[in-house]
Amino acid sequence: MIHTWPSPAKINLFLYVTGIRSDGYHSIQSLFQFLNYGDTLKIIPNKTGNIELFSEKKLFLNRENTIINAAQLLKSKALYYKKTNCTNLGAKIFLNKKIPIGSGLGGGSSNAATVLIVLNQLWKIKFTLTELAEFSLKIGSDIPAFVMGKTSVIEGIGEIIHPIKRKEKWYLVIYPKIHILTKNIFSSFLLKNKTQKKPIQLLLSSPFSNDFENIVTKKFRKIKKLISILSLYAPTRITGTGSCVFAEFNDKITAEKIFSLLPKNIEGFIAKSVDISPLHHIFYEKKTHIFN
Repeated sequence: MIHTWPSPAKINLFLYVTGIRSDGYHSIQSLFQFLNYGDTLKIIPNKTGNIELFSEKKLFLNRENTIINAAQLLKSKALYYKKTNCTNLGAKIFLNKKIPIGSGLGGGSSNAATVLIVLNQLWKIKFTLTELAEFSLKIGSDIPAFVMGKTSVIEGIGEIIHPIKRKEKWYLVIYPKIHILTKNIFSSFLLKNKTQKKPIQLLLSSPFSNDFENIVTKKFRKIKKLISILSLYAPTRITGTGSCVFAEFNDKITAEKIFSLLPKNIEGFIAKSVDISPLHHIFYEKKTHIFN
């Protein structure tokens, strides 16, 4: 039985705020692109009733986070909807972290989605992906897109998902070692700066940008400098509300060449875009081998 599961990174190829709702949530339009790069989670189910999270060094992580929240939410929903009679569902989860925290690459949301999908199967609860996506909004607005697992245009507060197909690209992603809290960036957004909502085809055919970039670069001069450096070689922007900046290339060789031209103290990675989440690829390509 497979125990280790991918938890992929994403980048927002564009991100626009189209309004702020009466409950304070922001309405967005965003192009959500999966990468073949990310964390991994080793998930071992048990019947202790406990959800335990460990680092890759097997250190117990005794704090609230999206992984614990996702497992506890799934368990409570399973009991509420009588998907199980087992009140002592538990799991040991080991996190191997590669996605930087606060980077805009969706690490915490991706971790939560992987936990929801895998434990849904391992605990034999059998919620649909749509049901899991609906539940997951309670934890974070990016999680439904990770649950559904396809490159998509995201609308609303993250619950409206339009899968699309894009040509394979390569991305050079630079991390400035800055942890940005999403809620701080959203709270800095002024309603007067919102973008008019557009039809999806118009969005995809127009130049891409990120409504939060001005806020982030004003708060963090290092990120502005990184954008200036990478922009000498290719169009560059931030992803999400995080600190990572990225540039798009048609092939890996070009991405590697540009990376080699950057100052040696700049950290980053090169990854390929994938239209289907690596987790979904395993589930639906090899499903008959996984849980038998």
